Amino acid sequence: MESSSPARGTRLPRSARRKQLLGAAQEVFVAQGYHAAAMDDIAERAGVSKPVLYQHFPGKLELYLALLDQHATDLVNKVRKALATTTDNRERVAACVAAYFDFVDGEGTDGEGAFRLVFESDLRNDPAVRERVERMLQECVDALTETIAHDTGYRAEEAQLLSVGLAGLMEDGARWWLASEGALSKARAMELLVGLTWRGISGSPRTV
Repeated sequence: MESSSPARGTRLPRSARRKQLLGAAQEVFVAQGYHAAAMDDIAERAGVSKPVLYQHFPGKLELYLALLDQHATDLVNKVRKALATTTDNRERVAACVAAYFDFVDGEGTDGEGAFRLVFESDLRNDPAVRERVERMLQECVDALTETIAHDTGYRAEEAQLLSVGLAGLMEDGARWWLASEGALSKARAMELLVGLTWRGISGSPRTV
């Protein structure tokens, strides 16, 4: 893949340079995995010298964590937005399913493969990576829990259990769909998961 980075030596504002470096790092990490990737590869992909790269990120782990933070925040925001855009619960279910599918599909993110950094990293056992992934998953569950508890009157523990199940179903379903490489269209896959999820949650008591 050819890099679309500015020519080596081109001066960019710090924020623009950081974005450029993160984009190059994502391409390298997704293609090679964390352990096989080298800072030399990332600098070359970005079209900068290694000293420039180290001015922004002191090491490979810090670069990876910055990417992980960026994409974890993106997924949490997608889920929160899905829950906040309507009070119709079936539409909420559909929007949440779409949030996970869009995330694994790379829609609305800076480049393809972002979900692999979150869900399929070869660095998942690193404490800093594990903490960030677990926090992201918990924040998605918390957002679902708040909505379910509010609308059903279930106790917090009951609503959280349902939320863990729903989040797992959406994540695993979206990842299976992507890995299936066209076995089902995106629209059909989402339709099936929305139907399954809604049939399961719609029987819960409504308090409003």
